[in-house]
Amino acid sequence: MQALKSKITKALPVGATVPTCDNSGAKMLQIIAVKGHKTVKGRLSAAGIGDFVIAAVIKGKPDIRKQVVNAIIVRQKKEFRRADGTRVKFEDNAAVVLKDDKGNPKGTIFKGPVAKEASQRWPGIAKVASIIV
Repeated sequence: MQALKSKITKALPVGATVPTCDNSGAKMLQIIAVKGHKTVKGRLSAAGIGDFVIAAVIKGKPDIRKQVVNAIIVRQKKEFRRADGTRVKFEDNAAVVLKDDKGNPKGTIFKGPVAKEASQRWPGIAKVASIIV
């Protein structure tokens, strides 16, 4: 995992539901925790693009439902600022389910674009992604 040059706005707090964009069998995730995110007392942790989250599967195939999985956020609706000054936002929020904590995705196909920041930080996602914005 590498550091990011962009200033990512954390738009998805703990408890948010996020659809998946891969073919892992999960359709909808609920964020339980954000790994490596420190905050002040009483404030909910929040995730942005490229963040490693722990999530519960609330919709999907029966064999993967009600499981706790690791995931990475690859798109968010809230705009964020890149190092060159451009601002980027996507049409929807999306996550990718991981098969291990090294960043290797469980699915083999991603629907829709993946943010450049997520692909730079997680090389396993960059290998599978077809569109990187």
